[in-house]
Amino acid sequence: CGGPRYQGLVGDADVGRVNMAYRVVADHVRTLCVCITDGIYPGLSGAELVLRRILRRAVRFCSEVLHAPPGLLASLVPTVVEVLGDAYPELTKNADQIMDIVNENEAAFLSSLERGRRIIERTVQQMEPFTNFPTEVAWSLYGNLGFPLDLIDLMLEEKGISLDSAAFNELALEDAKRKAGGPQAGHLEDSNTRLDVHSLAQLRSNNVPATDDSPKYAYTLGQHGQYEFSPCQATVLMLYRDQSLQKEVGAGQRCGVILDRTNFYAEQGGQASDQGYMIRLGQQDILFPVESVRLCGGYVIHEVTAVETLRAGDQVQLFVDEAQRLACMTNHTATHLLNFALRHVLGDNTEQRGSHVTAEQLRFDFDTKGPVTVEQLQQVEQVVQDVIKRNEVVHMAEVPLTLARRVQGLRAVDEGYPDPVRIVSLGVPVESVLTRDSEAAMQTSVELCCGTHLLQTGAMEDLTIINERQLVKGISRVIAVTGGQAKKAREVGQCLAMEVDSLSLRMKQRSTSIPEMQKLSKEVGQLTKVLASTAVPQWQRKELQTILKALQRTANTAIKKLEMQQAAEKAQSLLAKHCNQPVIIDTVPADSLSILMKVVNQLCDKSPGTSVLLLSPQVSGEVLCACQVSKNCLPVFSAADWAVAVCTQMEGKAGGSPIVAKGSGNAKGMQGALTTALEFAQSKL
Repeated sequence: CGGPRYQGLVGDADVGRVNMAYRVVADHVRTLCVCITDGIYPGLSGAELVLRRILRRAVRFCSEVLHAPPGLLASLVPTVVEVLGDAYPELTKNADQIMDIVNENEAAFLSSLERGRRIIERTVQQMEPFTNFPTEVAWSLYGNLGFPLDLIDLMLEEKGISLDSAAFNELALEDAKRKAGGPQAGHLEDSNTRLDVHSLAQLRSNNVPATDDSPKYAYTLGQHGQYEFSPCQATVLMLYRDQSLQKEVGAGQRCGVILDRTNFYAEQGGQASDQGYMIRLGQQDILFPVESVRLCGGYVIHEVTAVETLRAGDQVQLFVDEAQRLACMTNHTATHLLNFALRHVLGDNTEQRGSHVTAEQLRFDFDTKGPVTVEQLQQVEQVVQDVIKRNEVVHMAEVPLTLARRVQGLRAVDEGYPDPVRIVSLGVPVESVLTRDSEAAMQTSVELCCGTHLLQTGAMEDLTIINERQLVKGISRVIAVTGGQAKKAREVGQCLAMEVDSLSLRMKQRSTSIPEMQKLSKEVGQLTKVLASTAVPQWQRKELQTILKALQRTANTAIKKLEMQQAAEKAQSLLAKHCNQPVIIDTVPADSLSILMKVVNQLCDKSPGTSVLLLSPQVSGEVLCACQVSKNCLPVFSAADWAVAVCTQMEGKAGGSPIVAKGSGNAKGMQGALTTALEFAQSKL
């Protein structure tokens, strides 16, 4: 790689941190390979953001310490596959994709580094002496370009400039507050529902039985089509708090509760955990809220806030939040159906790469050769809606894993599953798909899944994809909603479509008023922003975005044409007034600085030897200034100096080049500015 060989040195003996760099790169490339194979890609939030920073740290060590050329990190992937491939065979199948992702992200970061250096250089040049580096610029480098804070500090230190760390940390704190479920909440949840290895070993050595969670599947369809969830009675086996098993937890404390049985679904298989409450038998009026549930080593841990003292041996009754559970069931069944529809429309090579189901929405990642088209999105939704309308029965059964592997077309058979395994089949009984040589699974959705599902597809009511984007090359992510949310998204989409139609109609009338066209242009921009941030069908969003882009181009062209026409008229009038003058200094009405500049340009084009400075008083009390100097007068006569002298007289500011410049000032100083403009020009000519 161009650097010294690895010698295993540590601490002070490791001069220049070269040996540490080797260890960092080796560790980070292993992490990257495993995470990418597991469906986590460098991104902008959560685990994806962490992976992005790991990759960029590795790139920095390769580039700055080992002085390696681009591509070293990706070149190590085959070695990782060779070392870990036997234990983790998925690495072998994904080696090329991992290398592509690493190379793409490395190239993007190296490009960002160069951009960042230029930003820092430009900012430093514009700074007043003895001031701190602007915090907002540093935050932009950190947040948008992925610059590590220590790298920003290092680059500024080289220039003898410091960053206000307190102000930077304040921005970071504000950003953290904006993110739902901040790190503190995550820490609290993990500390109470993630059993440490010692506690897990203690439970097993004490012969505490694993939690029977089969009651989570105990629900039926009532007489009128409503779902009925059976309550579950259980015994508290152990409590868990502050990384230790406890027999008793006092009132007001948050803890993990281990039960002998439960009807709560623990977060797994991409489905969010249930919420709800438990009551102690005989104390119906005291509810213990269950905030999250996690499976750990066969034990289901319920995160509970104890409103009263809770003890091992207490008898409790459990109640899931039925609305939240039903929403998760709906979205999980919808995920299976979406998987089938995507394969049906995009082809059998479309493989699932990850999913996440919550009560609010479902997220699905899959292999794809490119962005999904509008037509394909519509076709996928149509396939799903057809199955919903048929109200297919959702068949579920536990079967031996060896038998499940025989099913033709079965998705997700390479992952680790328990034996026996649960099969979920839409519309076709499990017995039929298990029949030897049966192709029934090729015609519907059949998957291995431990999640909770609807009993019939009709309860889904509707599904619409509200977002689709490529995570990385070859991997797309869709987000979809069901039921009432899907209906609402369609209604909002129709309303926005009507607004776009109205805007198109007004644009076709081609107003001859610049302010009117500018107003239309602004409306297009506002509607574009609303469309980007509103939940509507993705196919419709893409269609409307295409229309709005065309409308924006039309508006910009029309404004430019009208400004040129207006400028030409004003220029012709001024040319007649100041015939054959070497310098034209005057006032002229103009709606914007853009028009004023065009008047100046056209005057100089029609009279090449003339230097022009025009002022335009506005209703607001501001005076616009634009000027252009004949090339014959350079370098003695500078447009930038001319504009600065005039705008300073009006207590304003100006800037530009030796040939063209512009600025603004206060109307009170306009007469003096006209005198200054003439005197300045005469002194140079």
